[in-house]
Amino acid sequence: MRGSPDDDQADFRSGLDLHLDLTGDRGVGRSLETALREAVRRGRLTAGTRLPGTRSLAADLGLSRGTVVQAYTQLIAGGWLTGVRGSGTRVAEVLPESGTSEAADHGPPELRGTALGDLRPGRPDVSTFPRADWVAGVRRVMSAMESEQMGYPDPAGMPALRSAVAEYVSRTRGVWASPGSTVITAGFTQALALLARTFRGLGTRRAATENPGFAVHRELLAAAGVDPVPLPVDTAGSDPARLPDGAGFALLTPAHQHPWGVVLAPGRRSAFIDWARRNDAYVIEDDYDGEFRYDQQPVGAMQALAPDRVIYAGSTSKTLAPGARLGWLVVPAPLRGPLLQTVRETGSTPPVIDQLVLADLLSRGSYDRHVRRARLAYRRRRHELAERLAVVIDTPLTGVAAGLHTLLPVASEAAERELVATAERTGLLLQGLHTADYWYPMAEERPAALLIGYATPPQHAWRQALDMLVSLLSGPSGTSR
Repeated sequence: MRGSPDDDQADFRSGLDLHLDLTGDRGVGRSLETALREAVRRGRLTAGTRLPGTRSLAADLGLSRGTVVQAYTQLIAGGWLTGVRGSGTRVAEVLPESGTSEAADHGPPELRGTALGDLRPGRPDVSTFPRADWVAGVRRVMSAMESEQMGYPDPAGMPALRSAVAEYVSRTRGVWASPGSTVITAGFTQALALLARTFRGLGTRRAATENPGFAVHRELLAAAGVDPVPLPVDTAGSDPARLPDGAGFALLTPAHQHPWGVVLAPGRRSAFIDWARRNDAYVIEDDYDGEFRYDQQPVGAMQALAPDRVIYAGSTSKTLAPGARLGWLVVPAPLRGPLLQTVRETGSTPPVIDQLVLADLLSRGSYDRHVRRARLAYRRRRHELAERLAVVIDTPLTGVAAGLHTLLPVASEAAERELVATAERTGLLLQGLHTADYWYPMAEERPAALLIGYATPPQHAWRQALDMLVSLLSGPSGTSR
């Protein structure tokens, strides 16, 4: 055993720690062996993970080294671990039959097998993330930043990024913004959570959200103690005539409503602002897909009509990648103090270096160039999708030519669910209005549709995903001619 499971000097340099529960009445040797096996079986220790050396693990657990050596030896013999001289002891790449991780048998269907195509909505092609620009930005930032900037940051965000964002949204979306009115967040979801908590602290008890709309937004409001109330959406966008009494704010996606894909009509924009002024209320404008309009210039942000009543929200989740976790709010003056107090209470400021890198990309024009490239690529995909589907189905796609998804209406909720399930069995991931819980739980008519996310696949997988969709819709469970 000496040499194969143990390289204590290397282990000291790597500083490996391992949590194991040795409680039980089976003896310390058997307890250690069982605890290690369970950690592997349950997926806490994944294939290839290097384990601590026998000497250091024995010291950590208060055991004799011989006990640890014996446990390692038994597990190597059983195929759970491998021991190679000079490489230490690692979790085996191929486990015994009984060692299949429970994680492989649970969780979302897409995690239980390999998907051949992914056309779920709301996801950009993350393979196009501008890695070279980002890495170059990191180098520039780390070379130029002062040590003091690595201290506790301003809760509103780094001044350089607030300035860059204010200039960007003013130039590209027509927003009335300044560095002082801009607050940096970790994406829109976190921004909404902060706003909900802030509004609740100011006495708001109810808020209107679009129906259909994101279920997670309703959940965030409810978690903060704000009761979400449905706001119906039709072909002209959210209907201000259906605003509930007592709502402190309305959450809207005016540029490209998700999921319907419609633009909020000019008259309705004015009506929402009139409502907010009459009722001392606010509109939260989630500028969802605001950068991506393919048939004409994007409609400007609603915030420009009433900077005192509209909170503008944007993020990099669709332009760069959801994992970038960077976004921004442009906040009316009366809300800035309470919002920043919420940020302080939650300690939720995004990392300083990421903020400075994004500021660098914005100031150099790299961000704009990336968005233009993405806009062109997604426009081509949407056009190709429409052309291919027109050959096999009579039902036209709905929604304006914008964003990262389009809708394909289907006959019923049952037909929608059957299409999604059939697609999954063939390796194609799809999403419907009902399979993603867009609707409030109420007994009113709820149309059915597939939401086709044409931006999601990487470029090399786009055609295959499109072919699979066409084949599905041409088959017996599809909506072919």
